[in-house]
Amino acid sequence: MARPRPGQLPKSPTGIAGLDAITGGGLPSGRPTLICGGAGCGKTLMSAAFLVNGATRYDEPGVFMTFEETADELAQNVSSLGYDLEALQAKKRLVVDHVHIDRAEIEELEGYDLEGLFIRLDLAIRSVGAKRVVLDTLESLFGGFRDQALLRAELRRLFRWLKARGVTAVTTGERGDGVLTRSGLEEYVSDCVIVLDHRVDGQVSTRRLRVVKYRGSAHGTNEYPFLIDADGITVLPITSLELTHAAPVERITTGIPALDDMLEGGGYFRGSTILVSGTAGTGKSSIAAHLALSTCERGEKCLFFAFEESEAQILRNTRSIGIDFAPYIESGLIRFHASRPTRQGLERHLAEMQKLVAAHAPSVVIVDPVSNLITAGPEQDARSMLTRLIDFLKSHGITALLTNLSAALDLEETQLSVSSVADTWLLVRDIESNGERNRVMYVLKSRGMAHSNQLREFVITDAGIDLVDVYVDADGVLTGSARMAREELERSAQLLRDQETERRRRELERKRQVLQSRIRALEAEFAA
Repeated sequence: MARPRPGQLPKSPTGIAGLDAITGGGLPSGRPTLICGGAGCGKTLMSAAFLVNGATRYDEPGVFMTFEETADELAQNVSSLGYDLEALQAKKRLVVDHVHIDRAEIEELEGYDLEGLFIRLDLAIRSVGAKRVVLDTLESLFGGFRDQALLRAELRRLFRWLKARGVTAVTTGERGDGVLTRSGLEEYVSDCVIVLDHRVDGQVSTRRLRVVKYRGSAHGTNEYPFLIDADGITVLPITSLELTHAAPVERITTGIPALDDMLEGGGYFRGSTILVSGTAGTGKSSIAAHLALSTCERGEKCLFFAFEESEAQILRNTRSIGIDFAPYIESGLIRFHASRPTRQGLERHLAEMQKLVAAHAPSVVIVDPVSNLITAGPEQDARSMLTRLIDFLKSHGITALLTNLSAALDLEETQLSVSSVADTWLLVRDIESNGERNRVMYVLKSRGMAHSNQLREFVITDAGIDLVDVYVDADGVLTGSARMAREELERSAQLLRDQETERRRRELERKRQVLQSRIRALEAEFAA
């Protein structure tokens, strides 16, 4: 149990990543908490995580009393999260008690009470010295009741009994129509109520969590995405991230010398976020590949998330511009993770990316392209997911390069509004003239450094990327063959000027020699 400050409500940490941040430290100690939701939203798994974490991390043994699943079924189901209930029971850290209740056998009689349940529960609590108790689910226990007054009285008596024992209790309940639970009573007598929701939007399922009430404590009131995977339950709070990350002044090369010159000669700030946007085929992925190559050449690790191309396709394409990642893959300096955004929900993508970052420990992360994330969920969800990812990378001092596919009508606008959180924004675009398309690049912004305001022609060769000066005259910006033709005319004109200059120099030299010979003759005549 976390030590509360004077006047603060004592809390029992759940050990569930993100949930303790939302609740300000965990669930209320010694008080009942209700977790409610529809079928398949994760009520039982979250309750089991609360018990297992209490027994393994916080030295608080627990009792899990189930009215639906048997002990063996429960142990098998939660083993998918890595929880071994049988081992905890053998160590006297946990008791799992299955109470079979047949609704047909429940008869409402005057004087009916739960005394038998209290005796059984008290025995389980005493056997391990339990500090945490889970009752799953209340519908099974009170499903046969029709008298609302009796139901309310028994619920209050159950919660008072749990409070009197000083245990932190979690009860689960199923959602009702227009109310949080089917009975519509549990939420009123519980000190903390957490609602879980499992929804499908655009054929992509997401799970959400909301703390409806928490007596005596401030808490997050928004809806928060959470996911269930092999590592347990993870809640991804959107508003819990604070802007406290460092701002290094160290610079790292872009991998393109001419681009380094455009960025005050030093390249990107380490730990910053770079956005490269442009229409299709403008070379965004090639810019990302140069940063990845320069990272590996420094002996640092790079993690490359690809949402359009497979790893083999990326390797083939980068070899065409003189970049070979094969040696760095073998040495473990670069790792590619390619998947379709629609393969899973946005929250699962975020959790997976965070786990890969933790496992690979890169100094540079590339996401190509972020605009594809909108296919995995609503635009607002994709924007919040991307913001959390950027904050996560910044908090770890990781340099992030994001590519974004822009619409041709408005290049200086990103669909996910990611440009506002980017530290450096490079825009690559096509210019059509004289029957050909040529690429140009310019720096829209680069916070904290002086940077070029000029357009540079973007040339992709078999030796990599090069930036050349565009030709600007009265007719506008010339690129490609028009630029080369104009430069050839300039060279021809310069050659003619040089030849004329040389002819005049020779003429002047001849005149100088004639003059000097006359001077010598006059000097000789004067001497005579």
